Amino acid sequence: MTRGFLGQRLYLRIWLAVVAAVAVLTLVVGWLWQMALDFERAQNDSRTGRTIIIRNGGGDILAQAPAQAVRVPGAGLEFQVQMKDGQMLYIQLPRAKRPPESPLMGGRAHEWLRTTPGFFWMLTLVALAVALGAYPIVRRLTKRLEVLQRGVERWGGGDLSTRLPVQGHDEVAFLAGRFNAAAERVQTLLLSHKSLLANASHELRSPLARLRMGLELLGHDPGTAAQRAEMSRSIEELDQLIDEILLASRLDARADDPQALGPTEEIDLIGLAAEECARTGADLQIAEGSAPLLVQGHPRLLRRLVRNLLENARRYGTGTAATEAGEAAVTLRLERFSDAQGPHLRLVVQDRGPGVPAALRERIFEPFFRLPGASEREGGVGLGLALVRTIAQRHGGSARCEEREGGGARFVIELPSA
Repeated sequence: MTRGFLGQRLYLRIWLAVVAAVAVLTLVVGWLWQMALDFERAQNDSRTGRTIIIRNGGGDILAQAPAQAVRVPGAGLEFQVQMKDGQMLYIQLPRAKRPPESPLMGGRAHEWLRTTPGFFWMLTLVALAVALGAYPIVRRLTKRLEVLQRGVERWGGGDLSTRLPVQGHDEVAFLAGRFNAAAERVQTLLLSHKSLLANASHELRSPLARLRMGLELLGHDPGTAAQRAEMSRSIEELDQLIDEILLASRLDARADDPQALGPTEEIDLIGLAAEECARTGADLQIAEGSAPLLVQGHPRLLRRLVRNLLENARRYGTGTAATEAGEAAVTLRLERFSDAQGPHLRLVVQDRGPGVPAALRERIFEPFFRLPGASEREGGVGLGLALVRTIAQRHGGSARCEEREGGGARFVIELPSA
């Protein structure tokens, strides 16, 4: 887990690399310092092992003895030599004079730093100071990369208006600038595509109305009844497709403006669901003690949400299992529940059809996506469920697909209660 955390944080890796470099440098300098101390001790030992000879002006030897030095604190080395007459002489070799010591560091502290433990403590303090000083510098350098990462994530999540701040003239600033330019082009292309689709759909309404009028003027010749029925069904499907495209374009174009679709009102979800169930022949179930079920929203959009779910279940979810068991092919259940965000309403539409494979339960909410094997004769172009999720999200809710126990599909819509 720690390895994964470090792998995701560039500034920590750079900072740890600086700390590791300081640690290696500290060890190398400490090793060289230890070698220097050992060499100095060896030199002192070599001086101590020599013989001291004292002569007079005539060159006669007055005293001769092995040099046995005694280190006197603060005074250097001291040698004891015994003269021939038995008198003892003391010869001192004072230490070289050093510059005046700083008042912040006394003599004892200076002597302690010359020892091996003192030197390593000093190196430790230096390494700690370098590490603490390097952290804010590295953190500032990599913070811009984190801003870039968050911006790309927002843009990838669907917020095409995301732009990154361009600071400086380095590689990060160049990357942010190129991202902004690419994001601007993509957003412009998508907006023009949506505008073209909406305009084309709107323009199709006029010839579609003329086709419907021409079909009515053909009369009621029994010989052309089948052809008129087929043409009427095709016109209805085309009209529904145009209506869904226009609604999807309107919702996408005004996704950032909650008031763009007009004022909301308090809606009785039970009444709305009862009307749509009566229209499609679905079975309405209401959990005990749930009434009333009120939601704040747009009546037209919520009606479209319920209708699309019921039409989808009627189109794809009519199987033989429900008929053999004597139960309704499509059921709509309403209930109330509460979570950490407060009271919510749950709308569940179930069927006994073939169901939706687990790998495709998210993809069916994508625009124009249809399950493999779906026939054109079944109608629909893959916009119904995409509108369901969009409408649910515009009302602060969510939409998902689940597997129904015993077979079939189960669509769950959760909306905040009014």
